[in-house]
Amino acid sequence: HVQLVESGGGSVQAGGSLRLSCAARGATYCLGWFRQVPGKEREEVATVYVGGHNANYAVSVKGRFTISHDYAKDTLYLQMNNLKPEDTAVYYCAAAPWRRSCSGAPPYNYWGQGTQVTVS
Repeated sequence: HVQLVESGGGSVQAGGSLRLSCAARGATYCLGWFRQVPGKEREEVATVYVGGHNANYAVSVKGRFTISHDYAKDTLYLQMNNLKPEDTAVYYCAAAPWRRSCSGAPPYNYWGQGTQVTVS
């Protein structure tokens, strides 16, 4: 049984930093961060294999965001630096069992409740 609980969202000024955490108990293969703005489709932000290997990033966040997974703590992180107003969204942690790649289709199977990030 997979349980995902995000924390760490909040409000920050442009150029600032935030770190999101996700308690990811039971995740076995792929972990990812996604974000969604009202009225728009959910966007993949970054994905990684359990244990922290082979990270992938959306072009819009590459060089600013870092995804990592602490296997011993069962915790997924997203370090977000140089934040921009367009990063404002609800951020979701997600997990998936075995698949060909952690990035892209098919949709992830398990989702957290989301945490709001607001950049002004």
